[in-house]
Amino acid sequence: MMRFNDIKREAGFVFAHRQFKLTLLVVFLLSTVALWSGHAEMQAQQATIERLLEKDTVEREAVLSHQNSYGMVAYYAFHLTYAPPSPLAFAVVGERDVFPWKHRIRMLALEGQIYESDTDNPELAFLGRFDFAFVVSVLLPLFIILLLYDLKAKEREARRFDLLNVTARNSHAVWTSRTLVTLVPLALVTLIPFIAFAIVNGASLRSVLLACVIVLGTISVWSAIVLAIGAAQRFAKYSATHLASLMLGVWLITTVIVPVTGHNVINAVVNTPEGGDIVLTQREAVNGAWDKPIEATWEKFIETHPQWANYTAYDPERDGSFNWKWYYAFQQVGDERASELSNAYQQATLRKNQLAGYVSLLSPSLLTQRLLSNTANTNVQSMIDYENKVRAFHASLREFYYQQLFAAPEFTEASLKQLPQFTTTSQFTTTFTTTRTNTQENTNEK
Repeated sequence: MMRFNDIKREAGFVFAHRQFKLTLLVVFLLSTVALWSGHAEMQAQQATIERLLEKDTVEREAVLSHQNSYGMVAYYAFHLTYAPPSPLAFAVVGERDVFPWKHRIRMLALEGQIYESDTDNPELAFLGRFDFAFVVSVLLPLFIILLLYDLKAKEREARRFDLLNVTARNSHAVWTSRTLVTLVPLALVTLIPFIAFAIVNGASLRSVLLACVIVLGTISVWSAIVLAIGAAQRFAKYSATHLASLMLGVWLITTVIVPVTGHNVINAVVNTPEGGDIVLTQREAVNGAWDKPIEATWEKFIETHPQWANYTAYDPERDGSFNWKWYYAFQQVGDERASELSNAYQQATLRKNQLAGYVSLLSPSLLTQRLLSNTANTNVQSMIDYENKVRAFHASLREFYYQQLFAAPEFTEASLKQLPQFTTTSQFTTTFTTTRTNTQENTNEK
């Protein structure tokens, strides 16, 4: 059993080495720089959202005040949709580097607006953004190896190992104490900057504690790996240099080879449609509608929107010089044409993410990244949830404008006050249910 004197003695021994203090300083600086980089990135993203929100509001108000038909308003009015960074995103940028976190959308076909860029599984790649998660999952294990690889081997090479075991009150207490006085300072210089940035960013106590547990778990797992290799009887005669090479080999396999191999295997197993194919399919359907009989568009549209079957007639005096109903109908048909590919794309992304979870069981570094991104809500599922929220909002826009275009109430600026607005807490079903009721009342009055 350890005593305070054991810890004090080993602390004096460990801290007497300049290399140890230099290592702690390097880890502290790396953590701080990574956290500052992530903090600056999230601040920039938040500033971009605020700037675009202001621009979005000004432009939309200008459109609403200068147009005199619902079709024109629907065409020119953009709406900013966004996924704001979570309070812990500064530590784990995660999928926000790859998945879109903002879209300016309007009533036109949605698929071409969503799939402007393609997605991947960056969590399966070794090299990623230099953030706190990268430091913890990739670099910290190297420092653990550096500090513990010669824990016993050095004493054997100096011919002090047997003497320590004989003279010590408890031989296990010596090594346990030395390990603790090595790892505790390492954990502190890693976590203190993180906690400081978490407080600045307003992260919840629960999320901070959970992230700390993940970091401590990572340190524990890699320490156990290093100590197990160092204590194994089959490696008892290995020099410290040979042990270090062996441990680095384990790090290389689990941190680089497993993720890269997993990435290639998953991409080979899961067939994912290209985002460009989705956009092309949707645009071909939209562009082709101009050359087709109007009745063909209405037939496809009514299949999914039978409630508007009796409202397809076009009256220039009432509806204006252009048949906006038909225009937005073939935009809808274009989306429906691409919907199968779009659904397959999203399901493939989720399947890849699921398989990546299995791969992470073979890679402590990959597992750490996944756990931290889950805690920070910067994982694949969070970005998919944002995409689905964009789809729900766009559906609410269509619901609102279809009521105005097909039921043909009189154009008023007052009616546009009920135009759905995107917020991160919006309940769009409630919004367009209310809109439908009010619009229907206006129609009945006419």
